[in-house]
Amino acid sequence: MTDKISAFSTADPVAALKGSNGNGVVTDKSQGETSAAASAPAPQAGDTVTLTNSARSMQMIEAAVANAPVVNTTKVAAMKQAINSGTYQVNAGQVADKMLQFERELN
Repeated sequence: MTDKISAFSTADPVAALKGSNGNGVVTDKSQGETSAAASAPAPQAGDTVTLTNSARSMQMIEAAVANAPVVNTTKVAAMKQAINSGTYQVNAGQVADKMLQFERELN
């Protein structure tokens, strides 16, 4: 799905990014302001973004979660087998406790 952005012109000035040095280059905050500014390469023709270490970690976590299975197929198969064989027993007290907990969280 795409959203069309209206009332935007490429001729309109764009505000500088917070943390940028005014030339469209955003510094890496994990390196510290002084060391990042001193060791920063010369600005390139286009805008650049440098991610912090925590942002890189978040990307790795997101990728791991995206690759994780949504359903535990082993547990589902075991539950189906127990239901089909008639050995699955519902713990009514546990179900009631969870229902009450859910109701409390709604209020």
